[in-house]
Amino acid sequence: MADNLRKLVSNESLRSMQDQLESWLREYNTNSCDQNLNHCLELIEQVAEVQRQLFGIFTMAAQEGGHYDGVETIKSRLLPWLEASFTAASLGKPVDSKVSSLQDTFDKDGHKESGARDRDIQQLDADLNATRHQLNQVQDDMAETEKTLEETKNRSAISLLTAEEEINQLRKQSARSRSPSPDPRSHGRSRSRSTSPNTAVAKVRSPSPSRAKLSSAARKAALLSRFSDAYSQTRLDAQCLLRRCIDKAETVQRIIYIAAVEAFHVAKVAFRHFKIRVRKSLTPSYAGSNDFEDAVLDYIICHLDLYDSQSSVNDVIRAMNVNPKISFPPEVDFCLLSNFIHEICCIAFAMQTLDPPLDIAFGADGEIFNDCKYRRSYDSDFTAPLVFYHVWPAIMENDCIIMKGEAVTRRGAFWNSVRSLSRCRSRSLSPICPRSRISLSTISRSRSPSPIRYGLPRF
Repeated sequence: MADNLRKLVSNESLRSMQDQLESWLREYNTNSCDQNLNHCLELIEQVAEVQRQLFGIFTMAAQEGGHYDGVETIKSRLLPWLEASFTAASLGKPVDSKVSSLQDTFDKDGHKESGARDRDIQQLDADLNATRHQLNQVQDDMAETEKTLEETKNRSAISLLTAEEEINQLRKQSARSRSPSPDPRSHGRSRSRSTSPNTAVAKVRSPSPSRAKLSSAARKAALLSRFSDAYSQTRLDAQCLLRRCIDKAETVQRIIYIAAVEAFHVAKVAFRHFKIRVRKSLTPSYAGSNDFEDAVLDYIICHLDLYDSQSSVNDVIRAMNVNPKISFPPEVDFCLLSNFIHEICCIAFAMQTLDPPLDIAFGADGEIFNDCKYRRSYDSDFTAPLVFYHVWPAIMENDCIIMKGEAVTRRGAFWNSVRSLSRCRSRSLSPICPRSRISLSTISRSRSPSPIRYGLPRF
């Protein structure tokens, strides 16, 4: 850069420009228009050459300053000068040396931005104060809600304790006033719950208020929920017990499904016998009454605890012991499933008290798979059209499916299963039936209740 500046200083053109201007001034009036224009263009060319050299020196000086040095000078002096020069040249006006610099413009813009920033800050402060006010209000509402919730919990706890006390009192009253068995001669013995053996007429126990208030729809929803819980929890617990003795998952699922089906069948038979005995017991009290059947059903609903579920469990186990589809060595005892069978029997028995009653859908291996009736298990072949075996029964009401069951579908597996079942041997009778010696040839293998089941529900 120093060399270029030195060349510019040593150039005589700048020194001769003054002499040329003075000569042109003296000869301006005598010269023609073309001569004056030529003199002016010569001077412009000389000035342009000098400006070119000065801009080159300016560029080199700016480069020596780095990226940021000289920026303020360019913005405050060069850019406003160029803007004023081009504007004046386009309008035909002389360059005004008093034109405000770009720095002044930046200062004005800075003041404007500062004012806008202040206004934004004030607005943000106002919004922040409003938000804080809303937050305080929400916190107050939360505190009030917690207080109300605590009061509600306390009232609920008090109500629950009161309800428990009432239930305990009702149980005590029921224990004192429970009627004897409607059929005290059933199986040659009376139950321990009966009062005096000389009593001929049963004393009808008053319905429980907590149960009498339950509508059929509410009891139906509760039973369906209980049946769903049995599928999701009780069934899995039963599978865990069986897997300790049986390695094949298919066989375990078959056993549980058959246990559920037999539990429903046994529970329905037990309900019919229970209802017959209740009718006989209530006939003296409701002789000639039009609402006799309603009274019988209300009595059963309020006295579900009188159902002899253990006898039904024993009947289910006996039926499973002779079922050809789940034939096993004698060391595998179906008594492991007593809890599961007991729960299904109680659910099935209570479902018979609904109007209309609920029942399980009939299922047979090899039937056409129905999406409205079953859902496929995760290990099924989803292109197979036939049911290989069932995992869980479906619930129906008046021939309408209201809760789907579960089934396994596989291609070509059904006929192999049929051939293998035809070669399996029947299981020996369970030792829980010591009273009768019954040959396997007399036992019915149909899904109808077995005629050898001696244990009927009783009071």
